[in-house]
Amino acid sequence: MKLASLKQGRDGELIVVAHDCSRAVKVPEIAPTLQAALDDWARVEPRLQEISRQLNAGGYTAAFELDAHALASPLPRAYQWADGSAYVNHVELVRKARGVAMPENFWTEPLMYQGGSDGFSGPREDILAASEEWGIDFEAEVAVVTDDVPMGIAPEVAGRHIKLLLLVNDVSLRNLIPGELAKGFGFFQSKPASAFSPVAVTPDELGEAWDGAKVHLPLMVWLNEQPFGRPNAGVDMTFDFPRLIAHAARTRFLGAGTIIGSGTVSNTDRSQRACCLAERRLLEVLTHGAAQTPYLRFGDRVRIEMLDEAGHSVFGAIDQRIREYRAR
Repeated sequence: MKLASLKQGRDGELIVVAHDCSRAVKVPEIAPTLQAALDDWARVEPRLQEISRQLNAGGYTAAFELDAHALASPLPRAYQWADGSAYVNHVELVRKARGVAMPENFWTEPLMYQGGSDGFSGPREDILAASEEWGIDFEAEVAVVTDDVPMGIAPEVAGRHIKLLLLVNDVSLRNLIPGELAKGFGFFQSKPASAFSPVAVTPDELGEAWDGAKVHLPLMVWLNEQPFGRPNAGVDMTFDFPRLIAHAARTRFLGAGTIIGSGTVSNTDRSQRACCLAERRLLEVLTHGAAQTPYLRFGDRVRIEMLDEAGHSVFGAIDQRIREYRAR
């Protein structure tokens, strides 16, 4: 089943989307928003699944053509957005380029930060920044959405709380990060609004590509219509999603609608290239002694998408341009 949110108010209007993302149907009689559906998932999901079945069988007369520009993030805002860094080889590379040794516990305990969740960008909305000097970067990721998760849950059972999956562009302002981290209190200004894929999908949509813990498909990125990277999200993921959920819930309950991100997808096989500019620039430093690829400039275009083995888009594409923001 694929779900999305039309732009409507602060929390969108829930729709069920066809497998090929061409058509959709509104379901106000079941749940007005995706958050409302997640709050009552055990009762609501079977009804939404039946709508999905009818829609994909071509028998739903109320269906309308889907325009990705009309979509907000599947969750336009969330009670919690926590982003991990599950591909530790990416972290190791970053620290190596800085000449800093990586603590051993980075391989045994996930890194995670709490992002801004009060408003996400839609999949076709511009990335706004006041200055190119901020070092604007994209980060292509996979994320999961949970129902209510109890505090102290074990990784072995945390996976049962994964209800939806989606893609993320976790935008970073690289040149603002060092100053913030130097204060010892984490990201804030360096992490503007993240963007999510047009649709969120239930795990069954992924078929054998989903093993209950990881998505075994390439995550593809284009920069200005040119292929940039396609690492496999199921490879080199040191901490899988159940482990990330358990880490987030160690000392707190997680409410329904919590989004947990994988962090930048990265493979040790560099032929698949990167899912962010920072990683490419770091490899250039290690190879050539200096970064050669610039960060994003106004007018640049970033596209993020994942195709199944038959070549069909699973989540639809995040497709954004960088635009200068001028405060009024």
